[in-house]
Amino acid sequence: MSAPARPHEPEVLVHTEGRAGFLTLNRPRAINALTHAMVRRIDDALTRWEHDPAVTTVVLRGAGERGLCAGGDIRAIHDDARAGGTASVAFWRDEYRLNARIARWPKPYVAFMDGIVMGGGVGVSGHGSVRIVTERSRIAMPETGIGFVPDVGGTRLLSHAPGELGTHLALTGAQAGAADALLTGLADHYVPSAALPALADDLTRLPAAEAVARHARPAPPGELAARRSWIDTCYAAGTVEEIIGRLTDSGVPEAKETATHLLTRSPTALKATLAALRRARALDSLEATLNMEFRLSCAALSSPDLVEGIRAQVVDKDRAPRWSPPTLDGVTERATERWFAPQPTGELGLTAPEH
Repeated sequence: MSAPARPHEPEVLVHTEGRAGFLTLNRPRAINALTHAMVRRIDDALTRWEHDPAVTTVVLRGAGERGLCAGGDIRAIHDDARAGGTASVAFWRDEYRLNARIARWPKPYVAFMDGIVMGGGVGVSGHGSVRIVTERSRIAMPETGIGFVPDVGGTRLLSHAPGELGTHLALTGAQAGAADALLTGLADHYVPSAALPALADDLTRLPAAEAVARHARPAPPGELAARRSWIDTCYAAGTVEEIIGRLTDSGVPEAKETATHLLTRSPTALKATLAALRRARALDSLEATLNMEFRLSCAALSSPDLVEGIRAQVVDKDRAPRWSPPTLDGVTERATERWFAPQPTGELGLTAPEH
């Protein structure tokens, strides 16, 4: 891990060493939560390095000891949503374009997904070509708990996980450790956190695949593999109500606890998320998925649940959101469908490159 940020340091430290370009997210007190300026700085660095023959590998990591990135700056999104949402829309436009760029990056893009990696943190790491997890990794898309939906390409990543594991992670916001991230396709290699400095050093002088092979190890056992049977059966249902019903009636105590947990999430966000996951499975590119997610994110700005969810979790921290509507039966199919319609904010307009 990198040293804590000093006053007046940039929010993203950018430097090259040997054959590697390093991007260090540098807001450790906020678990390196992304700001619009950080997104632009990362994109500017990638622009410089894309055609620089001296830079053969990009390495993304986080400052401090808590994690790579806790996501977007949701307190800022909360304040902006109350003021009209203009800044959030501009942020998402650039953030999602960066996510797509990372996925198409022509050189190895090595992400150290150490510690907490959530929301927007998944966007800047989960689409990379070499994704490293450690015993400290806690990867999640917890958006339904704040009245939002998985974005930054998260619906594509989760909808392509084996069986219904991605549906489970998306609806519950549950955290995936190293083995579970590998199982669900959110990561590629396990490296002990103590070995990350040596791996970073090797990446400055060796090809990425060779450097990673030196340090990769089998991951400690996870949790999801043993839960596959009830997860796949329950989450294959067509509606959130039916999913909760199957979880409740499964006879599995853990599944019943999951049903109780889902009933604490935003009913509107749960229904929009399930619909988004099902649609993402049928989309043929990350770009198409991000275009869909942009509509969803912009729709969330005008939903009362986003402001209320962030208030309850981050601002007042009373953990008692008052959702509107408060129950699943109050969220109609027509209301959910409106989240997927073009928004007044315009379209993202990403296109997949032709092969």
